[in-house]
Amino acid sequence: MTAIRDIYAIEPEGSTWPVPQQYDVRFNWDYDDGRQTMLHLYRKGVEMQWNAETRIDWSQELDEENPEQLPDQMLPIGTMPRYLAMSEKEKAEVRRHFQAWQISQFMQGEQGALICAAKIVTQVPDVDSKFYASTQVIDEARHVESYKRLLEKFRVAYPMTPPLQELIDQVLRDSRWDMTYLGMQVVIEGLALAAFQQIRDNAQNPLAAAVNAYVMQDESRHVAFGRLALRDFYPQLTQKERDEREEFLLEASYLMRDRFDAVEVWKRLGLDPAECAAHMYDSGFMQMFRNSLFTRIVPIVKDIGLWGETIQKGYGEMGILEFANADVQALQEADESIARDFDARRAYVESVVSRAAALEPAE
Repeated sequence: MTAIRDIYAIEPEGSTWPVPQQYDVRFNWDYDDGRQTMLHLYRKGVEMQWNAETRIDWSQELDEENPEQLPDQMLPIGTMPRYLAMSEKEKAEVRRHFQAWQISQFMQGEQGALICAAKIVTQVPDVDSKFYASTQVIDEARHVESYKRLLEKFRVAYPMTPPLQELIDQVLRDSRWDMTYLGMQVVIEGLALAAFQQIRDNAQNPLAAAVNAYVMQDESRHVAFGRLALRDFYPQLTQKERDEREEFLLEASYLMRDRFDAVEVWKRLGLDPAECAAHMYDSGFMQMFRNSLFTRIVPIVKDIGLWGETIQKGYGEMGILEFANADVQALQEADESIARDFDARRAYVESVVSRAAALEPAE
């Protein structure tokens, strides 16, 4: 079995990352039924648990030259002259490392989500929220497992990229329970959904596409959870408190938009990070990714009530106000439907194989 520690392209700083915590653990003695919409989401989370060992066909392999079989338009430096001048072997190495870097960030981010979900269970005052967050804990553990197993097939991995680590560090260190929701359920999960969608919808490799489809089915519920909890809470805050959260959102949005730049990959491959960054910033892939990212985040921000002058001015300067009217519910329903399609496709293939085996003459 491949150990992730043995395939890191860049050695992580230590084997663990301690983040000091200072917040109150909250028990709730009422055990009331709570909000019906939240309890419905909790029951849905319970019913939709799945086993990564059996739902995903791990016997499938990745492509040697293009692991996820993504078009070169999905490689941020795919049209850069330096890349185009490479040999086919060199191009294959770039594709393998960039895709492995992406999956590594998914795996590392999912561990961050696992810890944040556990923190929410501990910290949030409402029992119905504790119930749902407990289902998210096992979801996130399953996602870490799934991406770890996928990453092992790449035979290369990367540590958590500093911009993602910086955001998770801020979220974990903040003692206010709603900031854990805001940073993880809205920003980081929104970022994750945008990135997962790019692979789910464009990968020709069935294993890579399926893993992302199934993870997205869960993640869309997690975003709905944050949306429900914060929509009830933020109207209770003062304008000063809401302004502070809007400023955090703007900082996090800029961080995720401008600094998710894979500089570790380019340095590891001997490429000029500045040249790669200049090319990828204006690449069609990054434009597509930014659009997808904010389609997932901006309407949630508006819906939970953080839509004051600060956020509207900032999002206007970023050119993303137009995404405020995206239909989040339709996106969530599509994520669930597409995952069911993957299940149906696998069941059909297995039925064909079974019928063919039954028709073989006995020896």
